[in-house]
Amino acid sequence: MNFAVWLIERPRWFKRVFLIANDFAMLGIALWAAYSLRLSRIYIPDTWQTVLLLLAAPVIGVFVFYWRGLYKLVTRFIGPSGTTQIYIAVIIAAVLWALVVYLSGVKNHPRSVVVIYALIAAILIRLSRQWAGSMLLKAAPQYEPIRADVHKNVIIYGAGQAGIQLLRALNEVGTYHTVAFIDSSPSLAGQVVHGVKVIRPEKIGKVIADEKVDEVLLAAPSALRSERRVALKVLEQYPVEVKTLPALEEIASGRVEVSDLRPIDVEDLLGRDPVEPDLALLASQVRDKSVLITGAGGSIGSELTRQLLQLGPRMLILFDVSEPALYEISLELVEMQRRMRVGPGGTERQTTVVQILGSVLDRDLVRRTIDQHNVEVIYHAAAYKHVPIVEVNPAVGLQNNTFGTLVVAEAARDAGVERFVLISSDKAVRPTNVMGASKRLAELILQALAEDPHNTTFTMVRFGNVLDSSGSVVRLFRKQIKAGGPVTVTHPEVIRYFMSIPEAAQLVIQAGAMAEGGEVFVLEMGTPVKIDDLARTMIRLSGLEVQDETHPDGDVEIRYVGLRPGEKLFEELLIGEDTTGTDHPRIFKTSEPVLAYDALIAALERFEKAIANNDLTEVQAMLHATVEGYAPGSAAAAPGTDEWQPQSQTLH
Repeated sequence: MNFAVWLIERPRWFKRVFLIANDFAMLGIALWAAYSLRLSRIYIPDTWQTVLLLLAAPVIGVFVFYWRGLYKLVTRFIGPSGTTQIYIAVIIAAVLWALVVYLSGVKNHPRSVVVIYALIAAILIRLSRQWAGSMLLKAAPQYEPIRADVHKNVIIYGAGQAGIQLLRALNEVGTYHTVAFIDSSPSLAGQVVHGVKVIRPEKIGKVIADEKVDEVLLAAPSALRSERRVALKVLEQYPVEVKTLPALEEIASGRVEVSDLRPIDVEDLLGRDPVEPDLALLASQVRDKSVLITGAGGSIGSELTRQLLQLGPRMLILFDVSEPALYEISLELVEMQRRMRVGPGGTERQTTVVQILGSVLDRDLVRRTIDQHNVEVIYHAAAYKHVPIVEVNPAVGLQNNTFGTLVVAEAARDAGVERFVLISSDKAVRPTNVMGASKRLAELILQALAEDPHNTTFTMVRFGNVLDSSGSVVRLFRKQIKAGGPVTVTHPEVIRYFMSIPEAAQLVIQAGAMAEGGEVFVLEMGTPVKIDDLARTMIRLSGLEVQDETHPDGDVEIRYVGLRPGEKLFEELLIGEDTTGTDHPRIFKTSEPVLAYDALIAALERFEKAIANNDLTEVQAMLHATVEGYAPGSAAAAPGTDEWQPQSQTLH
């Protein structure tokens, strides 16, 4: 066993004593060297008083180091911040020693010795720490010498603060060799930052080829998403894997670590620049109120609970039929509350979280929940949403999505709940599937209830696909790419609108707060995305090549499997054309056809009877009669054809 391994295995107190002894010796040597350099000869103190002054310097230095916390730093991982602490401590120690010399009354003491002593001491202390850290790191059990053939050549995209911190982290790890920074700033082009040259984006192809670059690390976490997308568009054409850092504010440690790097997420590709929310409006209908979220464990429901918790409700009632989902979101909210102990204005804030396990079809449970907890606001997110599954289980889909909404909405009306917000779907517009038809029926229920005079404001918010939700095509593609393919796309021309889950939840809350009753709010979904293009981009940014006719030796095949039952080539957001803007640039309001409540209830009774008799022919007939534009099994025309007229274009 060598000395370094032996030292690593010693207790912490022993290592501190060892460091103190080292610092005492280094400071003593630094002071002797300072005198010798200043006097241009080997210095030997000539009085006991001088000897005591010389001994005072390392004693003072060790006490200052202890006071400044230098002996709490892990020698192997000091880093830049630790180096700064060493320099500050050395300066303080030198100044205090100079004060002791002055108060001692010793005459003819060279004042320049203090400056020389501080400089030499800083160098010796830092070098001794650096040497010890290197020795201990190599001797650590997990350390393996890095061979030249396992170095990974990387480029860092972004030469700002995050890029520099990332470079330092990569250098500490040792398995990465940074060949260049890429930055679009004209002032940085051609400069050298921490020994690495900064080049313009247009030269990246040559660097990748010449240096055999394996990965490009996107270190622009504070940039707007639009700027990220420009960078990703540049990188997409090159055979490299792209990784990115999270938003800088998400790195709680205050510094970048290699472990913070993650593969490019689809939100980096499709996510939009955020619009600042109206916090007063968001909180106006929630703060200090009792709020019920149905489907609280789902993708949208769980994000709603996270955002609602931050708005200060008196109580959050989480309602879900899935016990595991309810358990997971409850645990997450407990942890969020622990981190949010102090609310706005510095006052203590505590939201009571209640878990209700059950189905929205259980009328007694729903009514009892609303009454017992004095519910004032309801966000109804509970729904079966996977089109192919609902298509082969139409009765269950209609019961949950349509009659579940009826149960909760009528209970809300009878209890005098202030506000009821339905989470709807773009698939409710001219639906080609039972899932979309069931959501349109749910909308009709709320529109009909809003026509009758009562105290509850009913509204609904309609939007398209959310990124990375359960069952999302993005999750499927990611899993298929990881497995080596094939990546399955339903149709080469299919397009979809996408929005991030947090943005969708935020806009739902904001739209709900704007409601006056009966409106259908439509969220502006941005530019539609061709799913085939999305699949190809995800493959390329994973450092792989699409296998096709042009590249028969590519890594991942794209296989077209045909539209699933009930799927469209494209989705719409509007039925009619009567659309107006709101105070929020991404929320629109539309007025659409309404069925009278009595007529709708009569139709729903026929639905209920047909479902009870398992008469799917009658169910289909009723859907045709009740839901405008319902055309089962008909895929809409492809984009670019004369028949394609997406109504959502009126939003842009």
